[in-house]
Amino acid sequence: MREAASDGADRVARRVHAVLLNNEEKTSGQIAEILDVSRSKVSEWLRIYDEQGFEGLKEGERSGRPGRLTEVQKMILCDIVDSGPIAFGYSSGIWTSKRIAQVIFEEFRVEYHAGHVRKLLYDFGFSVQSPKRVLALADKEKQDKWIRKTYPQIKKKLNQSRLA
Repeated sequence: MREAASDGADRVARRVHAVLLNNEEKTSGQIAEILDVSRSKVSEWLRIYDEQGFEGLKEGERSGRPGRLTEVQKMILCDIVDSGPIAFGYSSGIWTSKRIAQVIFEEFRVEYHAGHVRKLLYDFGFSVQSPKRVLALADKEKQDKWIRKTYPQIKKKLNQSRLA
């Protein structure tokens, strides 16, 4: 069991363990207690083993809910995201998951929750990035002078006034 847990196969190992315990003539209730699972789960595993053997106890593909975008639509969406929001017609250069959900609806008539859009983008290989707040028309030299000279002087005056 320890080895299976380190390999990520602990779920399958529990099912096989249930079958082995059953072969030792343990009841479903005893097996459930030993493995710390429900009795119905043990019964289900034993039924699957009876029908399909050890193959049936293996991890299968978890189907989940099927995606609502086709592969072609996903490729188009990736191209849109790669091109940037300005190329799509937005005035700012930042994608938000809410904005991408809106794009998906406009382009493909498919609704996605903004939270799921983040997962979708992660699956496509995009990463979440927090934009830095930068003044578009700021003068770098004046900013640097303020940070190195003006701000420390203000801070120093404040400290002196507190001491007085």
